[in-house]
Amino acid sequence: MGRANKVVLAYSGGVDTSVCIPYLKQEWGVEEVITLAADLGQGDELEPIREKALKSGASQSLVIDATQSFVKDYAFPSIQANALYENRYPLSTALARPLIAKLLVEAAAEYGADAVAHGCTGKGNDQVRFDVAIAALNPDLKVLVPAREWGMSREETIAYGERFGIPSPVKKSSPYSIDRNLLGRSIEAGPLEDPWTEALEEVFELTKAIADTPNEPEYVEIGFEKGIPVSLNGEMLNPIDLITQLNKKAGDHGFGRIDMMENRLVGIKSREIYEAPALLVLIHAHRDLESLTLTKDVTQYKRGIEETYSNLVYNGLWYSPLKGALDAFVHQTQERVSGTVRVKLFKGNAAIVGRQSSKTLYTPELATYGSDDKFDHRAAEGFIYVWGLPTRVWSQNLRT
Repeated sequence: MGRANKVVLAYSGGVDTSVCIPYLKQEWGVEEVITLAADLGQGDELEPIREKALKSGASQSLVIDATQSFVKDYAFPSIQANALYENRYPLSTALARPLIAKLLVEAAAEYGADAVAHGCTGKGNDQVRFDVAIAALNPDLKVLVPAREWGMSREETIAYGERFGIPSPVKKSSPYSIDRNLLGRSIEAGPLEDPWTEALEEVFELTKAIADTPNEPEYVEIGFEKGIPVSLNGEMLNPIDLITQLNKKAGDHGFGRIDMMENRLVGIKSREIYEAPALLVLIHAHRDLESLTLTKDVTQYKRGIEETYSNLVYNGLWYSPLKGALDAFVHQTQERVSGTVRVKLFKGNAAIVGRQSSKTLYTPELATYGSDDKFDHRAAEGFIYVWGLPTRVWSQNLRT
């Protein structure tokens, strides 16, 4: 891969991305490095991160608040698709990658850079998500990945940075690798690399231990319009406030933890811990509302679409042709998915206990066994005869 003169680097303020700045300039001859830190609601103070990039040798340090877009353009479509990778992980971290890639490509165009860079290693999923998304948005843009090539250990990386004035971490480094944004946290490495070892309470921040949760349940009513969550307990909220408040409510009741063995795109199994209280509640509630408002065939067919959709997002294909086609299908199905879902939060559970919609397909006079029953029971005999005819013919054929 050819080198570049001006590079926009995805920047987190950590050791690896900080060391990327002098490494790109010293080892690869890059003349100018512009850093880009994306605020996705992770709660970090970004001004020190901006200043650290400049002290590490960046010519400019960009900080972009993209939280609103993150929720509206990435999380909400994923909720409409009930996206759960391997039927468990709601893609809280994976959803951030196509957005960061988009910000990198846009910044490269604005500042006249001929390449972008990131600090991913060669073992993870994020390198694929970044590289493929960038290629989809601008196939002519070079992507530089120093950490895939420098072959330095953690200690060597810190020592390299110190040579160029980048201070080593002051406090003892946590054994865990943690990524956080508004949608949740992902925790891996350290003791968690043993699948038999239980995750300690110290790894969790968004969800309380069951012993510390309230002894009374809390009910939350979530309002949806065309598959998009718009309200909590009857109060219309903007997307960021809705996620923030629901994270707090569900997390306080200990809901939202995932402990799973995950199949990475690169073929490695990894043990992952996730916290995503609001996102999990919203997907479960949304799916339930669909069961009230969508026809049987659409509901059942959509389940296969959802699995494919989840795999595409996890595997870094957010900007792919198939993902675009599935978006159109999902969008069409959401026209009638409006209503309210009632959720009971209690002791680590989020049980759906009620749902209502003006678009409901539930017909009480057809479903009831009471005196209001309007179903024509006599029609059942003819239906069963026709429905079971292929089975009857097959069975008779076996006897001949």
